[in-house]
Amino acid sequence: MSYQTYLLEWFDKNKRQMPWRERRDAYSIWVSEIMLQQTQVDTVRPYYERFMERFPTVKDLATADKEEVYTYWQGLGYYRRADNLHKGAKVVANQYEGVFPMEAKLVKDIPGIGPYTLGAVLSIAFNLPYPAVDGNVMRVLSRQFLIEEDIAIAKTRKIFEAKVMSLMPADARNFNQALMELGALICTPKNPKCESCPMQSLCLAYEEGVQMEYPVKTGKVKAEPEFYKALVIREGDNIYLEKRKDEGLLASLWGTPLVTLEQWVEIEKMGLQYEVLEQVKHVFTHRIWMMSPVVITYNEQVEKIICNILQNTGEFVPKSLIKTYPVATAFTKILRKL
Repeated sequence: MSYQTYLLEWFDKNKRQMPWRERRDAYSIWVSEIMLQQTQVDTVRPYYERFMERFPTVKDLATADKEEVYTYWQGLGYYRRADNLHKGAKVVANQYEGVFPMEAKLVKDIPGIGPYTLGAVLSIAFNLPYPAVDGNVMRVLSRQFLIEEDIAIAKTRKIFEAKVMSLMPADARNFNQALMELGALICTPKNPKCESCPMQSLCLAYEEGVQMEYPVKTGKVKAEPEFYKALVIREGDNIYLEKRKDEGLLASLWGTPLVTLEQWVEIEKMGLQYEVLEQVKHVFTHRIWMMSPVVITYNEQVEKIICNILQNTGEFVPKSLIKTYPVATAFTKILRKL
């Protein structure tokens, strides 16, 4: 049997049931692929179903308020994905009358769609021969064909895309998904299940016993921690939340105010009574926030802090309504400490 036959037969028998695999329209595939970026399948399932129930078409998403979109995204993290998906929906709705384009040159101009998402949507939705190369695919192919190039280097993707295209059968839809599924279920980063791999007889790394040496990847730069005090300002059953700026990390989301340690020194000089809770750690891709929650009861002095240091960018929210705000996960961790 050919390489493609081995892989496609395995996929047909072993593919996981997923809600987005029950639909082939481009919008559904697009939403699922954006959600699946840096997020596990089992985590995505309930969010996807809830999101699609509220925004069943691209026009529904395009006409929605951004904060409502964030609310339905809450818990998935990486909110820039939701922001770009929302912007992209507006482009598709306004420029293409709600019909996702099939031409790559048009798709690549939609906000938030990079080479992988472009290939995934066009191949899965329309069965067009475009490569969808993610980490799973690079790992699978680097092992099977002993590809030595460093996958941490951006231009290496082109090498893997070319390899996918050299193998691409007429069934592009299932071929791309099969490669990804093999990487997710069998050819995993640690402890790959080589004994049950359908490609074992064709895998050069297995033949030479060097599976764990692939893919080649340079070490990541260690993220440096940043230290903050998180001000949990209470007024009865209300908590002061601020809306973050429209640009930058966690843009347009809500949370408890953060102040630097230098700012906290100035606040402490005011002689406030406060309670310090257990430190909260939140890891981003390139940085780590170490946040010490400080619970303060609202009074005139705190009003000065809100106006002068926090620049009055928030509002007091009843505890029962906080869940209706798009609160970033980093701050949800803090609120759980209360």
